[in-house]
Amino acid sequence: MNQTLYEMIRSRAHHSCRVSPLPAIAEDYARAGLSAKERMTRRFEMLCAKETPVILDDSELIVFMRTVPNLPDIYTEAEWADLKANYFIHELGYISNLSPDYASVIAVGLDAVCETTESDETRRAVKALLNLADRYRDYARSIGRDDVAAVLDVVPHKPASTFREALQFLRILHFGIWLEGSYHNTLGRFDKYLYPYFRRDIDAGILTEDDAYELVCDFFLACNKDSDLYVGVQQGDNGQSLVLGGIDENGCDVWSELSRICLRASERLCMIDPKINIRVNKNTPLSVYEDGSRLTAVGLGFPQYSNDDVVIPGLERLGYAHEDAVDYAVAACWEFIIPRVGADIANIGALNFPAVIDLAMHRSLKTANSFDAFMEDVRRVIAEECTRIMDEVDAKGGVRFTPHPLLNTLFGCEIDRGAKYNNFGIHGTGVAIAADSLAVIRDHVFGDSRIGREELISACDNDFAGQEALLSFVRNDCPKMGQDNDSVDALAVDLLHTFAGALEGRKNCRGGIWRAGTGSAMFYLWHTEALAASPNGRRKGEPYGTNYSPALSTKSDGPISLIRSFTKPNLSEVINGGPLTLEFHASVFSDPDNLPKLARLVQFFVHSGGHQLQLNTVSKEVLLDAQAHPENYPHLIVRIWGWSAYFVELDKPYQDHVIARQEYRL
Repeated sequence: MNQTLYEMIRSRAHHSCRVSPLPAIAEDYARAGLSAKERMTRRFEMLCAKETPVILDDSELIVFMRTVPNLPDIYTEAEWADLKANYFIHELGYISNLSPDYASVIAVGLDAVCETTESDETRRAVKALLNLADRYRDYARSIGRDDVAAVLDVVPHKPASTFREALQFLRILHFGIWLEGSYHNTLGRFDKYLYPYFRRDIDAGILTEDDAYELVCDFFLACNKDSDLYVGVQQGDNGQSLVLGGIDENGCDVWSELSRICLRASERLCMIDPKINIRVNKNTPLSVYEDGSRLTAVGLGFPQYSNDDVVIPGLERLGYAHEDAVDYAVAACWEFIIPRVGADIANIGALNFPAVIDLAMHRSLKTANSFDAFMEDVRRVIAEECTRIMDEVDAKGGVRFTPHPLLNTLFGCEIDRGAKYNNFGIHGTGVAIAADSLAVIRDHVFGDSRIGREELISACDNDFAGQEALLSFVRNDCPKMGQDNDSVDALAVDLLHTFAGALEGRKNCRGGIWRAGTGSAMFYLWHTEALAASPNGRRKGEPYGTNYSPALSTKSDGPISLIRSFTKPNLSEVINGGPLTLEFHASVFSDPDNLPKLARLVQFFVHSGGHQLQLNTVSKEVLLDAQAHPENYPHLIVRIWGWSAYFVELDKPYQDHVIARQEYRL
C-alpha cells in the first residue's frame, strides 16, 4: 500500500488542491431559456474544463480527484418550486442509487461511444470527459509519470486491456457521473466485471496478486479523495458501495482471489469507502464468512451480507427476469437493484408501522369486540397508508428527474425517462415495535384485561406520565420480537405479509410495480418526530431500532434468538431490502476464537432464511468518550443505517442512536 498517499488522504491534506467554489449559473441558464438537457451538458462541460489535473504522489497509481468542490444547480429556486408544483421530485431531483453498466463501456472505450451515440448532448459530455483525461495524461507526462500517461494513452479513449487500465477507466467513469450530478453512485459487482482483467494479467505474468492488491488499495483510496463532497443525510452517506461474490447467470459462484484482495485492502485501509457487500447462499463455504468476519472485526460496519437464496426468488416473484435477478447489486445502503437495466427508485417512501398501530388504536381499540377485529383494522390502516404513499408519488405529472447525458452512456437509454425496470420501493420502519405493541394489546387488553382500553390510549398519548408501573410492565416484562417468542414473532409475520400484499397489483406512474422492504434509513429518527409513545413502552421521541431490528429497549437472550425471530417472516415478500442489524462489543474480537464463531453465526443466519445482515463492532465506552473528546477520535468509524461514517462527523442524534443499540457477545 502507498503509505504516503494513504496518510495524505487520511489527513485530508489533498483538500488544499481544491479551488474556490464556482458561482451560481442557474439564473443565466434561465434567462437564456435553455432546456434541462442543454443545462446539464453545459454545466458538465464547464466543470470538466475547470478541473485541474492533480497527481498526489510519485507512486500514485489510480488518478483523478475533484478540485472544484461544488456543482452549481441548473435550476433557480423559482424553477424548482414550479417543478415541485407539477411533478413528484424525488430527493434532489438528480438521478441517484443506480448501478451503471461500467463493464460494457470499459470494454469498448469512449471513442466508440462517441461514434455510435445519436445524442449530440451525450457526445459533448463524453468529449468533455475525454478532454479532461487528456489533460491528466499530458500533466502526468510533464512531471515524469510516464506510467500514468501510458495508461491514459489507452483509457478512456480505447478499451481497457489490463487490470490497471480497467481500474483507471472505472475511476474516470465513476468520477464523471458524480461530476455530472448523479449521486449515491454504486460500483456494482466489482469482482465480477473486473475479474477477467485481473485473471488475464495474473496468467500472463503482468501482475502478481500482491501487485493487484496494490492497485485495489490505490483504487479504494481514490474513492475516499472526494467522499466528503458526496453528502447525503449525514457526512458519509455517499453511496459508494460495491458487491462481491454471488452467483452468475449460469449459477456459478464468482467469489475469487480478487474478492479476497478487496477484503484485504479494505481491512488494511480502514476507511469508510467503498462500503462492501458480500452475496452468499446455502453453498457458500465457511471460509468466505471467515474472510468477512475478519473485516467485521476491524470495526468498519461492513461487510453486509445478502442471501441469494432469498433475494433472487424474491426478485423473480416481483417480475424480474432470471438473468437480471441473478445479477442484482446493492444500492447506496442495502436496497436490491439491477445493474445496466434497472431504473428503480428503491427509497421513494416509507411505511411507519408504529404510527399504523397508533392510528388503529385511536380509531378502533375502544370499539373492537375482539383482537381479531382490531387486527383487521390494523390491516386496513396498512392498506390505506400504502395507498396514500403511492397516491402522493403518482399525483401531478408523476416522477421527474433532470436528464443525464453522460450517465445515459452507462445504461444505453435516456435514463431519466426510465429503463427496463422502473419499480418503486417503500421501506417498512419499526416493525418490531409494532409487533411488540400488538402483543401487549392482544395479551393484556383483550386477553387478561390487565390494561384498560382507554387506559392504554391515554398512557401513550401522555407519554406514560403518572403511569410508571404500566410503563415498566409493558417495556420490561412483556415479550418482544427478538426473543424467539413465536406469539410475538407471528404478529411481525402478519404485518410484513400485509404490507407486501397492500402493494400488489398497483402500477406506478412509470409502469413499474411497488416493492415492500424492511429498511429504515433515516426514518428511525424522522418517523418518531410527531408520534406519541407506543404500547410496547417506547417513549415519545425515542427512536426505532435501525432497519430490521428489535426495539432499542429490547433485551435479547443473544444473537441466536434474534436471528430466529427475524427469519420467521417470508422475507422474499419484502425484498426491497433492509438488513437485520447486530452490534457486537469490540472486546469480542480480542479473542481470536470468536472470529470462526462469528462466521458460523452469519452462516446460521443464511441457512435460516435471512435475507440481509449487517454486523457492527462498537464499544459504548469508546463512543461516549468520542462524544466528549472528538479531537481524539477523528477516524472512529460506525455503521449508521446502510452506510458507515466517521463518528465525530455525525449529528448528535445519530451518535446517540449508535450508543443506544444493544451490544451482543458471542
